[in-house]
Parts: sequence; C-alpha cells; structure tokens
Amino acid sequence: MLRRTLIALSVAAFAAAAQAQPAPAPAAPTATPTPKPPAKSNPRVKIETAQGAIVVELYADKAPITVANYLRYVDRGLFNGATFYRASRPPGYTATDYGSIQGGLQNDPKKVLPPIAHESTIKTGLKHGDGTISMGRHAPGTAQSDWFITLGNMSYLDADPKNPRGSPGFAAFGRVVEGLEVVKKIIALPVDPNKGEGAMKGEILRQPVRITRISRVATPAPAAEPSPAPAPPPAASEPAPTPK
Repeated sequence: MLRRTLIALSVAAFAAAAQAQPAPAPAAPTATPTPKPPAKSNPRVKIETAQGAIVVELYADKAPITVANYLRYVDRGLFNGATFYRASRPPGYTATDYGSIQGGLQNDPKKVLPPIAHESTIKTGLKHGDGTISMGRHAPGTAQSDWFITLGNMSYLDADPKNPRGSPGFAAFGRVVEGLEVVKKIIALPVDPNKGEGAMKGEILRQPVRITRISRVATPAPAAEPSPAPAPPPAASEPAPTPK
C-alpha cells in the first residue's frame, strides 16, 4: 500500500513540475526589409556623324563639373555642325586600336561657353582607357568645348599622383558604350602632314568628319538589388515529456 502511494505521489509531482514550466515565448515577427531605391543612372549622349553614331555614358557621379559643362553644349545644340578634326596615332602606327580622335568647336567665339575648373583623375578616380572621353585644354581650368576619345590604354594622360601640379593630366568624364568601331573608322582617315601646330602637327584630318547632332538618349534603368531571402521560421519547441 505504501509503495503504491509513493508511486502515485511521484507521478503527481512530475506532472505538476511539467505544468509549471513556462510556455515558450512566441517568435518575434520578422521585419520585412525596406528595398533600396535603384541607383541614379548616369546620362548618355549619342554623337551622330557622317561615319556612324557613337553613344557615350557621362560619369556625372564622378566628374559633375565636366559633365554639366558638356551637357550645356548638348542641350543648347551647340555641337550640332561641329566636327571631328584631329586623328592622333604614334608616328608610323597604322593599326586603329591606339590613339585618339578630337572634336568640338575649335574655340568658335560665337558658341563657346566660359571655361570650367579642372577635374583631375586623382579626384574623380577615372582613367584614360579604351573609349574614354576627356576634355581638351591648355592650362588646367581652360577647358571649354573641345574633347577627345581615346583608343587603348593611354594612362599617361592621367594626372600623376606623385606630381599633380607638374603633371595634372586631362579631365576624363565618360566612356563609349556603343560605336567604338566608328571611332576606329575616324582615326584611320587620312591626315594632312602639313597642318596643325605643336603636338597637333600632322594630325589634322584632310576631311574633317561632320558631327550632325549630339543629343541625350535614354539610359537603361539600373537593375534593382535583389531582396534578401526571408528568414527561416523559428524551430518548433519540443513538448514536455509525458509522465509515464
């Protein structure tokens, strides 16, 4: 009799202890992450010429002063009717994958706007590589309406970080995204060995390439960042053991 009473008391005490355990707290609701807005796209322009069209992305996020200046000419139609007038390649080099072509208004007093501050490649982080568009100038801070497009790696046009005052470089501000083959066609055109002064001697095209129009074009929307995967549901809590 005593043994049965002890067993009954043990079972009752085990059941009471199990019931006394606090129920597991409900899992906190998982907050839905707020999607980030897509990054603002850089503007693009289309350069229409007698040799074909070139589309350039302008890095307004890195070279805002230079891009704003270029777009003022574009939006006012000042480049319409300008020319590519220079094709520069190393002496004796006949391939079309290295050098630069230069275009613009050639300081036409009726069309040029005030000069702009120089945006060094040290500041912008841009480089003169294949298809880079950059501003022509004399001294830093004199760039106005003439610009050039490079072919190949032309890093010697970048500012020298060790000597930024002595070698300030040129202000790169965008890159060709379509029509690089047109740049190669223009650089292959005949030049006049007797035209040009200084560094431009022998690099002036015999027949300049007319720029019929430069205008803004639609920029592809940047891809939105993928949403993070939802958090897995909390693991189910194990039930208290049933007393035997």
